[in-house]
Amino acid sequence: MEDSRARSYVRSLERTIENDHHYLKEAIEDLQAMCRMVTPERSVPGDVIVNVRELYKQIQNRLTEISAIQQLLRGRYRQDARRDPLRDKQLLELGFIIKTTYSKFESNLKVIVEKQKSKEREHALRTFQKGKIVQWFRSREKQIMLLRNIRLLKELNYAPIPGKGPDERRNLEGVRSLTLFLVQGEAESLDSLQSQLRLREHDFIERYDPMELRGVLTHLRQIDPSEIERLIHRLLEERGFSTLKSLLFSVQPHQDLDLEGMDWIEKTLKEMKEGEIRTLSI
Repeated sequence: MEDSRARSYVRSLERTIENDHHYLKEAIEDLQAMCRMVTPERSVPGDVIVNVRELYKQIQNRLTEISAIQQLLRGRYRQDARRDPLRDKQLLELGFIIKTTYSKFESNLKVIVEKQKSKEREHALRTFQKGKIVQWFRSREKQIMLLRNIRLLKELNYAPIPGKGPDERRNLEGVRSLTLFLVQGEAESLDSLQSQLRLREHDFIERYDPMELRGVLTHLRQIDPSEIERLIHRLLEERGFSTLKSLLFSVQPHQDLDLEGMDWIEKTLKEMKEGEIRTLSI
């Protein structure tokens, strides 16, 4: 009686494997058809991506079920179970096809997402007309980074402060700011300075001109411009760059800086003495 029940249970497990095997053979065709629709060259409907991931999840559940049953049959019920080498081979092949199909889908999706992000960054840059603050930097990469910093500062939310009204809270937004800086001098000195600079996560520099170093410092608290002047002065003095000129601009996220032509910046630098640090108000 016990042997009969065991054989009956084993047959039910084998039927489950058969049903799962049949499901996989059909599901893999649907998976491949949907994955072929996801390519960097075409626009992909969002529901297709959702459906691919949902189907892949269901397929993985079936594969997990088959694996668990096979372990049981090859262990406790190995005397009653019947081996099917052909089916086992087909299941391995199906597993490989499923894995490679889904991997290609994820790879294509990653390219699509990156292309979309690139388009969004380019669109955001195009909305800034010539002469705007992003023109502080010359390279497209650095302009995008500066634009990102401005957006992050604008979107930053501070926790409500008890007793502070709406007007006072609006005034607090001014504590978030940027300092644009320009250091000018001999190329050799700037090479050495650039190699020694250690910047924070949202601070960065650009060396577009051998005789000039530009950068931005991002502040999440109220900063007195004189504090930045002292920081720059100490940095240059301690490291032997006292002949370099430094020009600073303090800018809040909602402000803009008219950089049209840039002639006035060059004029200001020519008026400055070696080692001088000057902060210009906006």
